[in-house]
Amino acid sequence: MSWFKKAIAVAKANDPAARSTLEVVLTYPGFHALFWHRWSHFLYRKRLFLLAKLTAQFWRFLTGIEIHPGAEIASGVFIDHGMGTVIGETAVVEEGVVLFHGVTLGGTGKDCGKRHPTVLKGAMIAAHAQILGPITIGQNAKIGAGSVVLKDIPDNATAVGSPAKVVRLNGVRVDDQNL
Repeated sequence: MSWFKKAIAVAKANDPAARSTLEVVLTYPGFHALFWHRWSHFLYRKRLFLLAKLTAQFWRFLTGIEIHPGAEIASGVFIDHGMGTVIGETAVVEEGVVLFHGVTLGGTGKDCGKRHPTVLKGAMIAAHAQILGPITIGQNAKIGAGSVVLKDIPDNATAVGSPAKVVRLNGVRVDDQNL
């Protein structure tokens, strides 16, 4: 399946309000941001940094979603609503990840090299969650709305709060003594 068809299918699968392919293509800012990120990332890999950044900034202006051209984003990622979402240069986002509006995959300002998070396959990050630093969000992990995540989150975990704490692991409630 082409990236284009997969992006439409993912939008329809993750958003019950998506009624048609045309609606997704014409009105979904997450679709637009990810579509144009592919182009800016291509330019970035060709070392056309200024052109890549100009493209990214233009689409940031139109969509409200800021994705650095260096970020590695797999196909099958869905950004719902998206306004205020920021994805940093060294972020890696794997297939099947769902990001809601206001999510930041950012740095702390303290790291060199790999400075931004890696979000593994199937993770869901709720609205306004801040994922900061070179950490990993595990496969199928869920991050609650407004959480501030500064440490790795394991696979199949649910984390909430500021700073975020794991409250469920493999579907079982976790209490503070078991962490």
